[in-house]
Amino acid sequence: MEILQLPVLNDNYIYLLKEPISGKTAVIDPAVAEPVMATLKQKNWQLDYIFNTHHHSDHVGGNLQLKQLTGCQIVAAAADQARIPGIDIAVEDGTIFPLSQQTFQIIATPGHTSGHIVYYCVDSQALFCGDTLFSMGCGRLFEGSAEQMWHSLQKLKALPGCTRVYCAHEYTQANGRFALTLEADNPDLLLRVEVVNELRRNNLPSIPSTIELELATNPFLREHSSPLREAVAAFDEDTPAEVFAKMRLLKDQFR
Repeated sequence: MEILQLPVLNDNYIYLLKEPISGKTAVIDPAVAEPVMATLKQKNWQLDYIFNTHHHSDHVGGNLQLKQLTGCQIVAAAADQARIPGIDIAVEDGTIFPLSQQTFQIIATPGHTSGHIVYYCVDSQALFCGDTLFSMGCGRLFEGSAEQMWHSLQKLKALPGCTRVYCAHEYTQANGRFALTLEADNPDLLLRVEVVNELRRNNLPSIPSTIELELATNPFLREHSSPLREAVAAFDEDTPAEVFAKMRLLKDQFR
């Protein structure tokens, strides 16, 4: 599957996908329509679907204009039918959605918002995770609880390590700085921060990541780490979800 990464706004990414056999296309979380239309014209592609992960305006802002201009159909969570404009196909946890020969598994990941979903392409081993999982981070808890988000992240941790992680924002450098306050001696983290800083110095994206890389360097997937537990002042009796909650609170206060 061809995946094009379109940087928009301050730090958003829109992903434009093309299934190679049928030529069917989809766009993930179009914040704005203009760069999507420009890329479609440049590539001579027709847009078939919009896949939305959640209702925030920087993920659905281009929905109605793209639908009007291309006749595409909008796929989004049934739970968010009242908040996402233009939904044609409502999906829920466990739904299998085919983009011709590419199969997408819908995984519900409440936490950032109550109706957040992610799209896992089984065939291409690519995860389009919106604002649930970030490179070395995770989304803020605007509507869900820490325990909900922790359970959502467990679903993503269980995906194959080689799965490419396409999140919706370029937050990696800031996330890396926070991660270093918790695990300053993690060699995988130290190396990754160095690599990311070099990429960003050259105005290159730090995305995609992989599940394997996140498991090694993302503090929100590493609540088992002894240095991390010590850094967040976790008690021996704290559950993994409680350690996660302490971490998320520290990140909210981090500058």
